[in-house]
Amino acid sequence: MIRAAVPADVPVIHAMIRDLAEYEKALHEVRATEEHLREALFGERPAAYAHIAQDESGEPVGFALWFLNFSTWRGVHGIYLEDLYVRPEARGGGHGKALLRELARICVERGYERLEWSVLDWNTPSINFYKSLGARPQDEWTVYRLTDEALAELGRS
Repeated sequence: MIRAAVPADVPVIHAMIRDLAEYEKALHEVRATEEHLREALFGERPAAYAHIAQDESGEPVGFALWFLNFSTWRGVHGIYLEDLYVRPEARGGGHGKALLRELARICVERGYERLEWSVLDWNTPSINFYKSLGARPQDEWTVYRLTDEALAELGRS
């Protein structure tokens, strides 16, 4: 079962974000707190949205955290999937596909024309899973990022 996240889900979402970061060998980079997530997801001006995958007993086993982007070429919004995570013991149960199906349903319902995300190039199981759904890599694009000192320096100049 897939459902929209509610404020009571913030601790479990935060825990799964940390689990995902550990899997991606980047736990040391996680700065987000439960309060950050609460504000981003449920504050006065939400900046992101989340869905929860539950097992048969109602236990949260995965999540998708996403936000709207905009295509100047298509002239409409799309969804950028920031994180998709299913706990290891629940993988293979269809939860990841169900989460992506829900985001695709939202796109279709709202007239959004893209559902996009990034995946680490070494994450072969995820890459194969995404390709099995019909997703294709955008090999001609390279992601660039400004953070920390470089971001601050550019912002001050």
